[in-house]
Amino acid sequence: MDRQTKAIEDVYSRRYQGFRGALAGIVGSYELAHDVVQESFARALASRSDYRGEGPLEAWIWKIALRTALEMRGRPIELELVDAFEPELPRPDRDEELGAALKELSPRRRLVVFLRYVADLDYREIARVCEISEGTVAATLAQAKAALASSLGYSNQELQELREVAE
Repeated sequence: MDRQTKAIEDVYSRRYQGFRGALAGIVGSYELAHDVVQESFARALASRSDYRGEGPLEAWIWKIALRTALEMRGRPIELELVDAFEPELPRPDRDEELGAALKELSPRRRLVVFLRYVADLDYREIARVCEISEGTVAATLAQAKAALASSLGYSNQELQELREVAE
């Protein structure tokens, strides 16, 4: 087994749940997300010689996964990747208030939130996947957090207290 194959299999083993969870928000179900993950990793393995090592391997696989999700949903791929999705909670009934607040976000903000908090990607990886700068990732997340806090009825004081607890 070559090094690239081993590295891709390692990403699959470690991150399957993150891929499946985030992609479920994009394609609408965990079952279809499973199929997207399988197809994405098969494509990554088949085209592993195309990976030039200019960024994280996982970010390269995420690009493949997002494009595969678009194809499996029958959506055109002419749009910029970051603007082509409208992710939502796969089970919005579990937290209807959060699901509604997420739907109020723009598709770009929603995708960045999903990649950060569901897929657990860092800013650098999100920037690579979405083909935007890390500064844009940071700004988008800050705007999304502020919008979500407002939608969920958190005051500035409550947000400050939550930040202090998180640190």
